[in-house]
Amino acid sequence: MSKLITLQEFILKNEADYSFATGELSRLLSDIAVASKIVSRDIRKAGLVDHIIGAQGGQNIQGEEQQKLDVIADITFIKAFEQGGEVCGIASEENENFVAFKSEKSKNGKYVVLFDPLDGSSNIDVNVSIGTIFSIYKRLSPIGNEATIEDMLQPGTEQIVAGYVLYGSSTMLVYTTGNGVNGFTLDPSIGEFCLSHPDMKMPEIGRLYAMNEGNIFECEKGLSDYIKYCQSRENQTGMPYSGRYIGSLVADFHRNLIKGGIYIYPDVLSAPEGKLRLLYECNPLAFIAEQAGGLASTGRKRILDIKPERLHQRVPYYVGSKLMVEKVMQFIEATENK
Repeated sequence: MSKLITLQEFILKNEADYSFATGELSRLLSDIAVASKIVSRDIRKAGLVDHIIGAQGGQNIQGEEQQKLDVIADITFIKAFEQGGEVCGIASEENENFVAFKSEKSKNGKYVVLFDPLDGSSNIDVNVSIGTIFSIYKRLSPIGNEATIEDMLQPGTEQIVAGYVLYGSSTMLVYTTGNGVNGFTLDPSIGEFCLSHPDMKMPEIGRLYAMNEGNIFECEKGLSDYIKYCQSRENQTGMPYSGRYIGSLVADFHRNLIKGGIYIYPDVLSAPEGKLRLLYECNPLAFIAEQAGGLASTGRKRILDIKPERLHQRVPYYVGSKLMVEKVMQFIEATENK
C-alpha cells in the first residue's frame, strides 16, 4: 500500500515553487484547508440542525437570496484569513465591498484572497453538491498599509494560487499554483486532506455539455448552432453529446475536469453581461482549467486576460475541454462574420 500524502506534507514539499514566499503561502493554504473542514462539517449537519439550513431572509449584493450556510461559510473563511495574518484583505461574493483587515499583523500580510464562500448554495436544501472557490494574489499596495481596491482588481493572469473545495459524496480540495493541478480528498477518519488525484489533466474532448437550455432562445445564434451541433452525429466524436447540467458550477466543472466536457453560461437577454462573477468564479476556475490543459473564454476572449473594472463584474463563460471550447468559439465567430 502506497503511503498517504497529506495536504500539509504536499504543501511543504512544494514550498520551493515560490521564490518570493517564506512559509506564509503554505500557512495560508493550510488556513483554507481548516476553514473548508469546518464548512464541510456544517454542511453535513444541514439536514439535522434547523439554524443552518434554509434561507437567511435577505439578499446578497448580487440580488440573490442568501442561504444561512452562505453567511456561515463567508464568516468562517473571513475569520480564518483575518486570524491567520498572511492576508491583508479579502473580497467575497457575499459582500458589497472588499474588506481591509485592520490589525498590524494583517497590514503586513503579503496576499489578498477573492472567493465565493458557497457556490451553488440554492442546492443545499435538495442535497446537491456545492463548493467554495478561491483565488490568491500578491498584494499591490505597500506592505504595512491597509489593502486597497487595486489589490482586488487584478487580472486572472496574476493569480498565484486558485482552487475550489467540493462538498459532495466526499469533500475534495483541488488547487493549482501554476505548476499543474492536484486534488485532495478529506479522510474523515483522520481529519486530513490526502492526495487522491495527482497531476489532474482535463481530456481534450468529452461528450458532456452543461448549460441551462431553458435560456437557449435568449442566446446568440452561434451558441444555439453549437448546441445543435452537440446534439447531432456531426460533432467531433461522431455521437450526440449528453447534456449534464447540475446547476452548481463547482460540481459541473469538477465533472468535466475529470471526464471531459464543456460548461456554458452565456450572456442572455435577461443577463446581457453574463451571470457568473469574473473575480470569484470565472478567474480561479479558468486558471485551473488552463493548468489542466483546458480553456476558458467569454466566447471571444481569454478569461484570464480581462482587466477587472468592478468587484462584482460578470462575464459570459465557456470553460472546459480545449477542443470543445475552441469549437464553440468557431461557431460564434462564424455567425459574426456572416
